[in-house]
Amino acid sequence: MIGGRNLPDVLRDPTLTSRAENGRHIPLLVWRADGPLRAVSSGPLGGGVGVRHWVLNATVSMSYDRDDPAAHLTALAAGLALDGPGVGLLTGVDVAEVVARADTGVRAWATVGLGTPVPAAAPEPAALTQRVGTVNIVVYVPARLADSALINAVATATEAKTQAIAELGLPGTGTPTDAVTVLCPVDGPEAAYGGPRSTWGAPLARAVHAAVRAGGDRPVVPWSDRLTG
Repeated sequence: MIGGRNLPDVLRDPTLTSRAENGRHIPLLVWRADGPLRAVSSGPLGGGVGVRHWVLNATVSMSYDRDDPAAHLTALAAGLALDGPGVGLLTGVDVAEVVARADTGVRAWATVGLGTPVPAAAPEPAALTQRVGTVNIVVYVPARLADSALINAVATATEAKTQAIAELGLPGTGTPTDAVTVLCPVDGPEAAYGGPRSTWGAPLARAVHAAVRAGGDRPVVPWSDRLTG
């Protein structure tokens, strides 16, 4: 029971697994739902607004150069027997380093790589290096959100991420490849708002801020640097 209301909580905590590739066991992080969820995502697989059943966050090498990430993630999902539509994310960070935070029933998970922070409104595209970068954020809100509230929740999560980055003293608002996914139940009374002072947006902002801040405080090593063969 949250806030005096019985609310469904159908997204399980993520499971850490791995795939074999080039003689290495490369980590994958998988969230499975006990039922369909409404979702909004900017991920390369399952992006947009719709019903989703799982989320996959896959570590890849910093030299990753495939031009079909959605197809790659679809194949990874099939190898994990993930059924139905889902969301797929990629990162150069070891997803075993995921940081989880919760606030008033909202749960947030972040894999945080801030090696290439850039200002969103830089006058010219910043020159990128091969340092690890990508902040992937997954959020579960235990109440049904309207489409507009889902989209607003993405903005709220991004604002909270940017606040954490500023507090870490980094010169940027994020990295060029960050992604946000917000999930919620398909049933129940519909919440109309997802902004940072709304019923669900406020705890979402606090949970995301705490997760990104904690992840950014730790040294992150690109996965490709962890193993040499």
